[in-house]
Amino acid sequence: MPERRVTIGSPSGLHARPASLFVQAAAKSGASATLTKGDVTVDAASILGVMRLGAGQGDEVLLRTEGPEADRALRELSDLLESDLDAISAQ
Repeated sequence: MPERRVTIGSPSGLHARPASLFVQAAAKSGASATLTKGDVTVDAASILGVMRLGAGQGDEVLLRTEGPEADRALRELSDLLESDLDAISAQ
């Protein structure tokens, strides 16, 4: 199961629209993915779970992926988390 520590890049963190964009990508990734912050682990394809983490800009989360597309999904989802999803959602 590949994993990577990722720093949240969006100024608003993983709240509302940025979380929605990430969750949609996780659901379409072809892999099972989880996010962990502190001692809380959630399904990366669950909007309520992701928002429950309360991950803000600069926070570090652990992203884990599993399945046949795990390595590709880890790269793509990590890139999303590190990017400014607020800017993407404003388009």
